[in-house]
Amino acid sequence: MKAFVVLTLLASLAACAQEGGWSNGPPTTPDYFPIAVWLQQARNAPRYKAAGINLYIGLWQGPTEEQLRELEKVDMPVICDQNAVGLAYKGKVIVGWMHGDEPDNAQPITDAAGKTSGWGPCIPPARIVADYERMKQADPTRPVLLNLGQGVANDAWYGRGNGAKQSDYLTYVQGGDIVSFDVYPVAGIEKPDGENYLWMVAQGTQRLRQWSEGKRRIWNVIECTRIGSDHRATPGQVKAEVWMALVHGATGIVYFCHAWKPRFNEWALLDDPEMLPAVTAINQQVHDLAPVLNSPTVADGVTVTSDPAEVPVAAMVKRLDGKTYVFAVGMKNGPTRAKFQVRGLPAGAKAEVIGENRTVTLTDGAFEDAFEAYGVHLYCID
Repeated sequence: MKAFVVLTLLASLAACAQEGGWSNGPPTTPDYFPIAVWLQQARNAPRYKAAGINLYIGLWQGPTEEQLRELEKVDMPVICDQNAVGLAYKGKVIVGWMHGDEPDNAQPITDAAGKTSGWGPCIPPARIVADYERMKQADPTRPVLLNLGQGVANDAWYGRGNGAKQSDYLTYVQGGDIVSFDVYPVAGIEKPDGENYLWMVAQGTQRLRQWSEGKRRIWNVIECTRIGSDHRATPGQVKAEVWMALVHGATGIVYFCHAWKPRFNEWALLDDPEMLPAVTAINQQVHDLAPVLNSPTVADGVTVTSDPAEVPVAAMVKRLDGKTYVFAVGMKNGPTRAKFQVRGLPAGAKAEVIGENRTVTLTDGAFEDAFEAYGVHLYCID
């Protein structure tokens, strides 16, 4: 009987994937691209919405009826825990369910009084799959999100606990319809030169796509504050992390907005006069390009060479409405010059550099451009 239930759930999941979504899940229109914030108070939803955020993930000790009413006022969808309040909810603001955060990390050991007395192993991946099946049984109309920790991308991470191994992720990824991960190279990997490790964002994205065999939607959680560090990524580095994720196949972006230094601030992004407008601009550009990002990626659509070769440039090709798009990002902390050879272009094609008020010249489908450290250039070829 249990095997029959599991097969039925998998068949339902496959049907949802073919239809492009879930009946009570996030929007599936071509102009919608999920850009979320992690675990924020519902009362701040209007300010986040003004910054281009269109999704909440997590509600502290919720969902509660009050939190859901607050989000309904500003039409802010949420992915949250599946509790009694959520399951009884009849509105449209809940668009997904979620596991507890980072089950692949070592878990705190607590006594009967709730006091932490150390760290135990990570949650077994088989338990995550079982919890996923339980949530899908309770409500198959919404996707389930699983967020994993930096072990996805950071092979030096020691925080997974005894007995954890990379092969665990092959099972973990079966425990969610949307699988995300968080690695914060500048503020969170405990390296004094974390700005040299932004490539971990891309590495983790590629690994999740590989481990899930392309059968799950992959999202990235991106740093934009100090978190618990003395260091904070610059607006340019945050933009690079976002586009590293997108170029390597992410279909959703989540911002982690907390900071513990110099004091705890849950909505530190909203109080940052430099980062907030920068993130707002990044989000607006992603929303403007949503139909393109949601279109199929052209396999082997471009070949990129860089000089110096030690500073590679990653690129992705999309085609929509007769136009070819090349989205490119520098992958190392240094300047470089890249040459792009784009396949399938007609003679006389011209490339506009989106948002930069300039064009580049193509010859036989090839063009060159300069990249500063972690530079991002987005090309529209007509």
